[in-house]
Amino acid sequence: MILRILLILVMIFSLASCYANNSEKKQDEADNAGKMVDPFTLDFGKVKQGEILKHNFTLKNDSSKTLNIKDANTSCGCTASKVAKKTLAPGESTVINVSFKSKGYNGRVTQFIYVNTDSAEKPTIRFTIKAEVVK
Repeated sequence: MILRILLILVMIFSLASCYANNSEKKQDEADNAGKMVDPFTLDFGKVKQGEILKHNFTLKNDSSKTLNIKDANTSCGCTASKVAKKTLAPGESTVINVSFKSKGYNGRVTQFIYVNTDSAEKPTIRFTIKAEVVK
């Protein structure tokens, strides 16, 4: 009977240990999601070559007029972007989905995403992603 109790306790502590390690791993992954330098720039830090990096930028219409997004372009074919909503009322926001394929890169990389709008004040809004690609 005592042996069974000890066996059950060992199993409980083993499971608790696995859960704690998994929680630490998830926190590490969240920390590696990148650091916002400002609302328009994200630095992924060190990443392994071949990883596909993804981030969602938020674009808010701070003007008093409706903002129409014409299109979004990137500085390289390795980077893709997609605008969730193309017409923004004053105060409204949308998400700019960005992905960067690091395959073939080594060292410091900077890529740009250009969002073209009908705004006379700021017709092009530039977002930036950075990473240090390591083998």
